[in-house]
Amino acid sequence: MKGRRVAVTGIGCMTPIGRGREAFTEGLREGRSGVARITAFDPSDLEVQIAAEVKGFDPAEHLAAKDLRHVSRVVPLSLAAAGEALADAGVDSERLTLEERRAISVILGSGGGPVEFFEKMYGHWYRGDVKKASVYAIPTGTIGTLSSEISMRFGLKGPSHVVSTGCTSAADAIAYAAKSIAWGERDLVLTGGADAVITPGIMTGFALMKILASARQAEPETASRPFDAGRDGFVLGEGAWLFVLEPLERALARGATVYGELLGYAATCDAYHRVRLDDSGEEPARAMREALSDAGLAAADLGYLQYHGTSTVLNDVIETRATKLALDGTAPRLPGSTVKSQIGHPQGASGAAGLAATLLSLREGFLPATLNLREPDPECDLDYVPLAPRAAEVEHALVNGIAFGSKNSAWVVRNGRAL
Repeated sequence: MKGRRVAVTGIGCMTPIGRGREAFTEGLREGRSGVARITAFDPSDLEVQIAAEVKGFDPAEHLAAKDLRHVSRVVPLSLAAAGEALADAGVDSERLTLEERRAISVILGSGGGPVEFFEKMYGHWYRGDVKKASVYAIPTGTIGTLSSEISMRFGLKGPSHVVSTGCTSAADAIAYAAKSIAWGERDLVLTGGADAVITPGIMTGFALMKILASARQAEPETASRPFDAGRDGFVLGEGAWLFVLEPLERALARGATVYGELLGYAATCDAYHRVRLDDSGEEPARAMREALSDAGLAAADLGYLQYHGTSTVLNDVIETRATKLALDGTAPRLPGSTVKSQIGHPQGASGAAGLAATLLSLREGFLPATLNLREPDPECDLDYVPLAPRAAEVEHALVNGIAFGSKNSAWVVRNGRAL
């Protein structure tokens, strides 16, 4: 992150544990679980019937009825989070000049994008109900148009891009956004991640892979249990977490709230397998080390680690191994946790969810918990802040990410209160 310093001055959240930034923060503070039986459709015929939905969300509050039938659920979720982030940063989109609109870009990360919408369209086509299908099935079904929906809603005429790299999508999108600030290309970027892929088809596909948590469906709030010896897979989640980025000097000059500074980023690839990680953990470790180097920090400077922590048997062990490789002797002393224990796995939005959870909790002086960690896996022997949040004052944190296709990413951030 050479060049101008990059600040986060607006945050918007639509999550399974609270709609809005403040509600999400309270959900973290209370150690609330957002996992329950699926309500978006009847899941009775599915092998796994639980997920982490954004409950009580009304898309009609964010998009006109005439438009809702032509877009996927991820669109109104993204619009809601984007609107909150812009307002939080003091950006009134209705009062922007043409020059200002042309200067603001949207760079969004999403893994599944409009898959929920396309699944519905295929249903219409294969049932012979073509007239029920949207005339915008093709453009809406293209993942790249997701950022365009945000750009159109708020009249933002700068570059409008979607980054899709699996579960590291949001982390990588934020990296491109941050670098455009650091290199002086942009003075304001709306970025983050969104995914909403809780559908019969996706649930069935993941169940076939045997990686969804299924053993505790009668007590869904206990199903997502990263690093616990009894974990049996991840819980599918959804949500949107968006940020406004700008140069730190500009933010301070205008008196903006600075939630944090983005210090360093790195990405690597195991080049190993479509789904599973290389057992060695070397490439996730390299991403963490290079992010620290990019930030100009040492492992000993960290005070917290937001793990990718999916709650799958292999991922949690290998991520623990990678953390030890990356941070040497400091790993056993470093507290860390994973927001997925509360919100499930929001796929491509994971990096944004982890970043938001980190910045908001550290600003309030606590570390979010890893829920349901009652019997630690002997191979997962680090400090994962089990069961309940912990009071702490932390300046620097690392946000880790791992994705299908052997991808890894890592961010190093500074608590805005430390500036």
